[in-house]
Amino acid sequence: MLDKKFFAKLKKDYNSYDINRRIIIKHSTDILKQAKQAIFALHRDNMAESEKNFKDSEELIKYLNTRIKKEKGLEYEGIFLAALEEYCEAKLLYQFLKTGKVGALPGFKLDENTYLGGLSDFTGELVRRAVFLATRRRYQEVAICEQAIEDVVHELIQFNLIGPLRPKFDQAKNNLRKIEEIMYDLEIKKRH
Repeated sequence: MLDKKFFAKLKKDYNSYDINRRIIIKHSTDILKQAKQAIFALHRDNMAESEKNFKDSEELIKYLNTRIKKEKGLEYEGIFLAALEEYCEAKLLYQFLKTGKVGALPGFKLDENTYLGGLSDFTGELVRRAVFLATRRRYQEVAICEQAIEDVVHELIQFNLIGPLRPKFDQAKNNLRKIEEIMYDLEIKKRH
């Protein structure tokens, strides 16, 4: 009654997808962790440690991309997308600290949603950076962070961000408000 060959192939294909999905999930959590560690290192001005984390992450991303090519649909796995977004956020912070600029990230092709999500989250890292700098009386650098956040929010306003990107954009606007408050507080302290 049942086509045994068909069901055997169906089971084989399903098992292959499941195995590759588990690999994607496992290594995506590693990428996510390494991106967070890179951000932490960058906040401590430890570029060498962050570069090592990026190198490890990039090797895993390349490996996972080979798996994804074999199994269509895995590129939409939630943890993989979250890991790429966190990687993007970390690389943007690295790029900004190293060059003073924010732009395209060489190496991996990131889709627009991943980049825009990472860019929005990057503004939160700049607020953290500004707090670190303010406590060390590096006020000029705080002003540079403020300008960068303002520039990012200005660019994000040009997009009609919907879905999961909308709350990220709202958070970026909130980060702009936070850094403006920091700058205000610094101005008040200068006058007293």
